[in-house]
Amino acid sequence: MLTRRSLLTHGLGAGLSLSLPPLARAAGVPDTDVTFLVINDIHACRIGDGLSPNCEAEGKTDANLLRHIRALNNIHHQTWPEAISGKPTGFALAGQRIAKPQGVIVCGDVTDDGGGQMAEFAEGSQLLQFSHRYQQGPGADHIHFPVYVGLGNHDLDQDGHPPQVDWYRDELRDYVQLNHKPSVFFKPVVPVDNYDEASDNYSWNWGGLHLIQAQRYGGDNTKGTANSLEWMKRDLAAYAADGRPVVIFQHYGWDKFSLERWDPEKSTFTVEGSGAPHWWGESERQQLLATLQGYNVIGIFHGHEHDTRMAYQAGGIDVFKARAAFMGGFSLVRIKGNVMDVAIGDASDDVGGVTFTTAFTKRFG
Repeated sequence: MLTRRSLLTHGLGAGLSLSLPPLARAAGVPDTDVTFLVINDIHACRIGDGLSPNCEAEGKTDANLLRHIRALNNIHHQTWPEAISGKPTGFALAGQRIAKPQGVIVCGDVTDDGGGQMAEFAEGSQLLQFSHRYQQGPGADHIHFPVYVGLGNHDLDQDGHPPQVDWYRDELRDYVQLNHKPSVFFKPVVPVDNYDEASDNYSWNWGGLHLIQAQRYGGDNTKGTANSLEWMKRDLAAYAADGRPVVIFQHYGWDKFSLERWDPEKSTFTVEGSGAPHWWGESERQQLLATLQGYNVIGIFHGHEHDTRMAYQAGGIDVFKARAAFMGGFSLVRIKGNVMDVAIGDASDDVGGVTFTTAFTKRFG
């Protein structure tokens, strides 16, 4: 079936030979002192006047999203933790006030099922709920910082009724474009520096820091999405060949849940399965890591798994994941010069309190 996206992919695979630069930090790289937040798995669940099935029991409620938003909005009134679980954090600003975040980056699953659409064409109630909470605005019921939207499997996997099978996906992708795609006729809510309309991957720069939003994952070519790796190669060559630090955001990770494969003996997906991958496969993971090789990628943030706070490595790159947003989770990140501090935490009450649970700090080249 011909879709608006298939028209955009012509020529993307025409072949671009890139010589990847060494990790040498050029003198012309702007200074960096950036504080930002990363969240994942909001799972806005509203359907009409109620919620999708099981959402109440799972905690995917508007009350929990409001609790999360109060914590994020209050973060710059908190201090960087000096110790977590009795261990010093080693943060450069331990005990000092957190700077106001420059933005909130979302690692997928903004809605619980395809935006909350019904059979007829209409604005999805879950997407509307997400925008009412996680698009920058005044008041206690809106996030107070610019939001960089990323989509996940719950946003993109649902098919519409034929022949409009892409209706739900297109609505979510249009929302990303309206928020971020530069245009000579229309100023997006949160403009970015480089937007790939075929995949909805995009990138922007905060000082000498380059950031890439890769949606479900870098290289995704399912559900009408064009593989973004050639775009990503061009983007990195254009913006990060000088050795500046790069951070990647996507939905899938390298955790056990993200690595599940079909298990014929158990008739379900498991970590021990030998069949088709549930989410993304080993070749796709290796192709993404190969695309990033030679650049100063200092971190990858993802979502997908809800319950566990994570700080681990994949292909020699540090990887981070907070708990789901509807459970209160977030990552607080500060990158200054060649130091990266990450504090993973949760909303702790209904008035903006937070509890930090994981500390990570490093120097990078």
